[in-house]
Amino acid sequence: MRTERKIHGQRRAIANLPGSTASALITQHTVLCFAVCAMLLALWLPAEAQQPGRVARVGVLTPTFGGGYEPFHQGLRELGYVEGKNLAIDYQVAEGKLDRLPTLAAELVRLKVDIIVAVGGPSVQAAKQATVTIPIVMTNAGDPVDQGFVASLARPGGNITGLSSLTTDLAGKRLELLKEIIPKLARLAVLWHPDAIGSTLSWKQSQLAAREQGLQLQSLEVRDRGGS
Repeated sequence: MRTERKIHGQRRAIANLPGSTASALITQHTVLCFAVCAMLLALWLPAEAQQPGRVARVGVLTPTFGGGYEPFHQGLRELGYVEGKNLAIDYQVAEGKLDRLPTLAAELVRLKVDIIVAVGGPSVQAAKQATVTIPIVMTNAGDPVDQGFVASLARPGGNITGLSSLTTDLAGKRLELLKEIIPKLARLAVLWHPDAIGSTLSWKQSQLAAREQGLQLQSLEVRDRGGS
């Protein structure tokens, strides 16, 4: 219950921000991700969930709660799922501590949710390890093939579907653009999270691209709060 109250409080705080600030927080990318996830939920929720008297239970697993969920709720309402009527949503928020995600994922399994929405690669990994039967909808998860979430994009198999941001392949392009903008560029720092699979893959790709372009990278590892 503490988590739900905190989530609702943050949602109100975001709503009270000036328009330009709120727009920066709730980006079009976030809106698109959650809107499409709502569509996917309608395809994955069992048929009996839409029968009279049946309440569909959705679990949301996320490292942090940063807003942008209203399109998700709106999309579900348009598909006939209304909180408090035929839909219950259980939020499990790690509060920035990735090591909590496996425990939170296990809690969603214990609650017997019908489907899990996993936000980000670490959340997808935790959900994948927690269940092989509950459908998982991923969003903002990086390359799902490289991270071992699905067998292939054409034939994913398993219980995972959703959206991914294939940003690792863009690592070389980013360095190339920086080199064009700053021709004398020889050294640059890269922020990355060693415990996040997608971030690790992106760092490795950046190293390969840097060698090809004769650039020297300085690694700046970002850790969770309370980490080393």
